[in-house]
Amino acid sequence: MSSSARSDVPPSTLGIELREEGVVVEYLDGRTTLYRGVPTAVEGTLTAGPGKETHVLVTDPTETEGVMTYVNDLKTHDEILEDSGVGRVLFEPGEGEELFPGVAARRVGERTQVEADPELAGGRVFVFLEDDWSERSFEIVAPPAAGIGTFETEE
Repeated sequence: MSSSARSDVPPSTLGIELREEGVVVEYLDGRTTLYRGVPTAVEGTLTAGPGKETHVLVTDPTETEGVMTYVNDLKTHDEILEDSGVGRVLFEPGEGEELFPGVAARRVGERTQVEADPELAGGRVFVFLEDDWSERSFEIVAPPAAGIGTFETEE
């Protein structure tokens, strides 16, 4: 395996702080990141545009801790993820899986779909989408009508 190879990495529990200006994540290595802005509410399924980095954060019921997973991230080295506590899953087009109870992700072509049922997840479910030009925050607030893992496409 070359040093540029990427693999799945399991997430660890991270510190979370919900603020008016956004969501703060405290990594295991002591760094913090602010995902700016009030997350836009989405019901059930969120489909990210092509080329968007997709970060999924599920909080605990107290909203002070959570787990974060990067979906299809090919930029970050395994060691950095392991040191920070962030997980990663990699999917080929058409593949998907449950990331956490009540939260599933799937790759549809060059897009990523995230479905969630916050009640099953036991906390709040945030999805952060980024690229070189923009950053957007979403909160999945209700389950998809067809249930988790069905990945109904709404075009």
